[in-house]
Amino acid sequence: MKIDDIKAAGLKYFTLHGYEGASLAQIADEVGMKKQSLYAHFKGKDDLFLQVLRDAKEVELSSKLHYFSNSGSQNPEKDLYGFLQLMIDLFQKNVQLKFWLRMSFFPPAHLAKAVEIEVIDIEDKIQVVLERKFQDWIDAGAIFGDSAKTTTLAFLGIVDSLMLELVYGNDEKRLKDKLEASWTVYWRGISHH
Repeated sequence: MKIDDIKAAGLKYFTLHGYEGASLAQIADEVGMKKQSLYAHFKGKDDLFLQVLRDAKEVELSSKLHYFSNSGSQNPEKDLYGFLQLMIDLFQKNVQLKFWLRMSFFPPAHLAKAVEIEVIDIEDKIQVVLERKFQDWIDAGAIFGDSAKTTTLAFLGIVDSLMLELVYGNDEKRLKDKLEASWTVYWRGISHH
């Protein structure tokens, strides 16, 4: 249980203060242990940070996979728009995902490569799942598209634009306006008129 407590405290301080501002002493204090005792569980701050990051990545991945495993091939409009709303909701409310979002955009300089590997890994996995979904929708005649890859990448462009808004602004009106405008144009492009 101690490892989970340490990771929870690490998540809290990395999210509040960033990598540089979080100290192992604070984290140890939070869980009621001495800083030296942390080294029995983690090699150091980088190790703790990367484990907290990978846990957050798994939460994002499982949330997205779970969502799409429960969507059929009948209503792509509802499923895709619902996914965009789910993403906004998750990244606004889930502390692990707030942390993941910030660190994927602003990683600690010396860990940038390690963070990039995790980000690209999750993006590749999500893209594979989405491409299958889009192919099902195209095959079922539920949407129009020449290729599942093209419709997937265009959709992921909307996701990226919303994530950027969440990182920088988190202004509800801008976020809503961006979602509605992007979605309207995108859906018009892949739906049968």
